[in-house]
Amino acid sequence: MSLKIRPASSCRWDQLSLGEVMLRLDPGEGRVRTARAFTAWEGGGEYNTSRGLRKCFNLKTAVCTAFVDNEVGHLVEDFIMQGGVATDFIKWREDDGIGRTVRNGLNFTERGFGVRGAVGVPDRGNTAASQLKPGDFDWDDIFGQQGVRWFHTGGIFAALSPSTAALTVEAVKAANKYGTIVSYDLNYRPSLWKSIGGLKKAQEVNREIARYVDVMIGNEEDFTASLGFAVKGAETLAHLETDAFKAMIKTAVAEFPNFKVAATTLRHVITATKNDWGAILYHDGKFYDSRAYPGLEILDRVGGGDSFASGLQFGFLAKNDPQLAVDYGAAHGAFASTTPGDTSMATQKEVEKLMQGGGARVVR
Repeated sequence: MSLKIRPASSCRWDQLSLGEVMLRLDPGEGRVRTARAFTAWEGGGEYNTSRGLRKCFNLKTAVCTAFVDNEVGHLVEDFIMQGGVATDFIKWREDDGIGRTVRNGLNFTERGFGVRGAVGVPDRGNTAASQLKPGDFDWDDIFGQQGVRWFHTGGIFAALSPSTAALTVEAVKAANKYGTIVSYDLNYRPSLWKSIGGLKKAQEVNREIARYVDVMIGNEEDFTASLGFAVKGAETLAHLETDAFKAMIKTAVAEFPNFKVAATTLRHVITATKNDWGAILYHDGKFYDSRAYPGLEILDRVGGGDSFASGLQFGFLAKNDPQLAVDYGAAHGAFASTTPGDTSMATQKEVEKLMQGGGARVVR
């Protein structure tokens, strides 16, 4: 019970992601609407997995994205370089002076606390990444000549524009051609699809992409909205007892037999700063449950799902074991929720200690 993954010796890259990377502006403990100062981070659902795999798990990763060639674009590039993710495939677009035709994306995000939920205010219209299109990347060189073991992208990038949807289809087809494992995080966002065809278009695009996906990641809303599968007998993931979700996954795999793995985090939101946390993974006719983390205290929940995805990828890339994959994913996502910013600050030793039941006693 394992995935057929290209050997590291034949590939330059362990993992490659395709997506937009924005400048995150974080008001810390305060609110966006009253902030007088922000901490700057980088973040993007697809890229966050590459950074986690590089910084926490020491794998060779790169990102395919685009920026405007100005000071803000190079600030985000600097964050990416600090994260150890290779910048070989960044496309640079000429600055028009005021961002009338192309610009870099911003994401104002407050963390939430207690009864006040986290809030995200993306400012990403006409961004360089949203204008990426088929033909912008030489996939035959990237997947065929250089070699990639695992390719990751998601529904946020595919929803940015008709051209990014088409580029995503082009990319997953090329990855399939060269035997690269493809993972896809459905990450359904109604606001992104609203002006380009809504739910009908989301399902049309995601179902086309799904035909080329080996590892599908998403929660109940993602599978329902993006692929049209319904969970019967459970209104939310908080109370699904996993049975209804398992039934939905079996239905999805029956329609898309190319899904070798399907996985999701299981979160019950008690407050913005306390969640019950865990994960479940399907592979080869069997379900695997992670260790449960009840009452997990949250500092910043943004990016927790992406850290789950990168931990899951590490579990397969390094161990090729579905139980370890879901355990690495759940522990990495839990740990990432204890630090600020979109991306993980965990080490592999810390993740493995948490997997084994280690506590939060002081380390001296």
